[in-house]
Amino acid sequence: MFKAKTICPLIGGFLLGTAGVKILSSKDAKKVYTHVTAAVLRGKDEVMKTATAIKENCEDIKADADDINEKRREEERQREIEDAKALLQETKNKIEELEKEE
Repeated sequence: MFKAKTICPLIGGFLLGTAGVKILSSKDAKKVYTHVTAAVLRGKDEVMKTATAIKENCEDIKADADDINEKRREEERQREIEDAKALLQETKNKIEELEKEE
């Protein structure tokens, strides 16, 4: 009824699967899993250190940029005040000239 060509691959797959499970659950395999996991965790720690350093650098850059912008705003305010003072002085001088003419 069943042909050997159909049964042989089925039995072979079953045996290979059973052997694979035994191999994957052996003590040696568990040691390999443990070492690989430890290496991944070390890698994760290094990535986190790098990410933290990058974040700190970005925060420093932002703080410096905020300082630069605040200085620029202050300089602009000072220019506006000086311009306003000059305009007031100019207006005062014109008023004095007009009063002298009268």
